Amino acid sequence: MTIPDELITIFDRILDGNRDEKDINLLRQNLLAVNGQNQVQLAKYITNTPSVKELHLGDRTYYGTDAETIKAALREILPEIIYSIGIEKLPQENALISRPPNFSPQTISEKFVEASNSQTQRLPPVPTPAITIFEFEQVSVDAQGREIKFCGKQAEYFVENLGNSVLLSMVSIPGGKFQMGASVDESESLEDERPQHLVTIKPFFMGKYPITQAEWRAIATLPKIKHHLNPDPSYFKGDNLPVERVSWHDAHEFCERLSRETGRQYRLPSEAEWEYACRARTSTPFHFGKRITTNLANYCGQNENIKGVHRQQTTEVGSFPANAFGLCDLHGLVWEWCADYEHEDYQDAPSDGSSWLCDGNSEYRILRGGSWDSFSRFCRSASRFSSDANIIDKEFGFRVVCC
Repeated sequence: MTIPDELITIFDRILDGNRDEKDINLLRQNLLAVNGQNQVQLAKYITNTPSVKELHLGDRTYYGTDAETIKAALREILPEIIYSIGIEKLPQENALISRPPNFSPQTISEKFVEASNSQTQRLPPVPTPAITIFEFEQVSVDAQGREIKFCGKQAEYFVENLGNSVLLSMVSIPGGKFQMGASVDESESLEDERPQHLVTIKPFFMGKYPITQAEWRAIATLPKIKHHLNPDPSYFKGDNLPVERVSWHDAHEFCERLSRETGRQYRLPSEAEWEYACRARTSTPFHFGKRITTNLANYCGQNENIKGVHRQQTTEVGSFPANAFGLCDLHGLVWEWCADYEHEDYQDAPSDGSSWLCDGNSEYRILRGGSWDSFSRFCRSASRFSSDANIIDKEFGFRVVCC
């Protein structure tokens, strides 16, 4: 596309450090005007300035009016803005502006924005989140449930800032292949977990934890797309407790609002993605081994062979050890909604990791992982459950994926 002369002039003045509040406002207006209403997401990265001493870019505020401060700030944000509105070349003197690097779990290449007619439209990339590394400890147990091995691990992740200090942590899940379902030899397995079948999974990002009540409230208070959301639906109250009493439709609406707000495509995981992420390259009933204990997860363990407790409520996310991918709370805590229709077993299930959205019961959706009120057999990696997509329950929550 051709960049308007006025926009070039504004960029020149800003990059020279000679901008004022009028220039920032003009730039914002130009971004809003490019390609119509769908560019509204871009304008949030440069906002009106309350004074000429402050420059607001995205979630950051830069102080000082000297040219180098302003140039340094703009170097961080203008490449993404310019590329995202389709400007391939600026005047030579602005050579500091270049195409942003690709973003990936190993690549997010498109921005998704909900248009006024509710049709999802594709826009170019939004600014790249910073990918960082966190360290954690993985625990393994023996056949009697005794903790026998502690391994130091690392994983990549990015943080989505939902405002008001609410941060959504998204962990990079590498692609791979795995045997989905349970073998006939797995104790307490059921026929709906068979036949075991090989599934290929592409890289994606997954929430480190189930969506919390603070995260839910941050998105539920945004304008609706198709479906009203109760900002405070949970039976057990606490910002860092998982949100519960949310239906599949509620969870889907949350993902659509989150996608619109961030410009990245968020959705519920497919059942295959969920199990792959839960197993984290293990084949045992639980990601820490053949047994589960209430030291490692929140479930109904008081009547189990291994002495345990029944907490009778949710616990704060991250209270128990992570799996080898760096994900927490996949066994117990809350049943987690997946995108898939209900199917009686895995006969003719997809082998590419996609959501199974045909030939099943579309009114019922899959849940995985068990809950705080589930016996251990329902918390196994392969265990499956389904419910009416309209039902709310204090055992039902969800986590999101981004790809």
